[in-house]
Amino acid sequence: MGVRGRHRRYQPSSINRASLTVTAGGAGIMLPLIGAGTAHAASADTWNKVAACESSGNWHINTGNGYYGGLQFSQSTWREFGGTVYAQRADLASKGEQITIAEKVLDGQGPGAWPHCGPAAGLTRGGPAPDVDTGSKPQTRQTKAVPKQAAQDRPAPARQAIPKTARPAMGSPYTVVPGDTLSGIAGEQRVQGGWQALYDANRTVVGSDPNMIHPGQRLSLTVTGHPRTLPAPPAPRPSPEKPPRTAKPVPAKPAKVTKPNRDTARGGWFAPVEASIGTAYRVSGASWSSGYHTGVDFRVPTGTSVKAVAAGEIVSAGWGGAYGYQVVIRHTDGKYSQYAHLSAVGVRAGQQVAGGQRIGRSGSTGNSTGPHLHFEMRTGAGYGSDIDPLAYLRGRGVSI
Repeated sequence: MGVRGRHRRYQPSSINRASLTVTAGGAGIMLPLIGAGTAHAASADTWNKVAACESSGNWHINTGNGYYGGLQFSQSTWREFGGTVYAQRADLASKGEQITIAEKVLDGQGPGAWPHCGPAAGLTRGGPAPDVDTGSKPQTRQTKAVPKQAAQDRPAPARQAIPKTARPAMGSPYTVVPGDTLSGIAGEQRVQGGWQALYDANRTVVGSDPNMIHPGQRLSLTVTGHPRTLPAPPAPRPSPEKPPRTAKPVPAKPAKVTKPNRDTARGGWFAPVEASIGTAYRVSGASWSSGYHTGVDFRVPTGTSVKAVAAGEIVSAGWGGAYGYQVVIRHTDGKYSQYAHLSAVGVRAGQQVAGGQRIGRSGSTGNSTGPHLHFEMRTGAGYGSDIDPLAYLRGRGVSI
């Protein structure tokens, strides 16, 4: 996973500094260095969603990219927010201990510390405190006592309100998010004229292919008229200068036998891309938290069309933490296919797709050393249920 500019250096607010001086009856008290306060708490379920997005729910992941644990802490953030009280790195701490430190980060930096996965998981300041067990007691320190009256007389610092993100209203720019399609946006925003009118109004932004829009693009929802209909090309006219020539009869040739394309396999199964194999399945290495490569890599340049290997339902489509932009499909036989490190996603969760249908384009997002397609087959939707992807496809007639 590349550096995404998250987890800014923690600088305690005046509120935190003031809270360390409040005592009861002028006597010194023991304050914990680490504690999950409720002022900016998020529920354990919300943190589980953030972890599912950041690391596929693997709370002890260490891919060697500088981010650790289920919530992908940088080492400096883990240390500055007191995580080393529990473990040297986040991936060595328990789930409860990681959530405890995450609460501190949320208090100090807000949901923007997880720029992609925080908003997607509904992470906000405020909410019920997570019911987690850290399994260990944090260190404590003796604070310096001050008179009770002095603490009461000190004015409480003003807190800055955090604006909530709202969906754009009609007529205002709409920012594309992972999984969006023009038809979905047009339906949700009630664009008159449907996706064709929306595309016509944003042709210079979207480009020549209305099926491929990218996260971060800003689309105008103001439609001034119906979409343009291009006239049919005129029928070719014979040249008046020369009379038509009469073709000489050509002897018939025997019919040519066409070999089936490798990705039009029997039974509606397909190869995700036409390319050679890079890193094979179950190759051992310390770079992977499981100790081995859980899928197979295809050598393809950025922008290569990626196809669904069979018909099914989109389970997830969007940012997948270390996997970058990804798509996961549940097939009719109960197995799941995953397509990772994409540069563009062309489907959304809940959508039904056909075998061979384009679902996105290859890229190098997330924890990737270069453009390629990472492909997995699984018995479940999540990380850790992988099976041999090439053996699975070859068993269904796909030649790879």
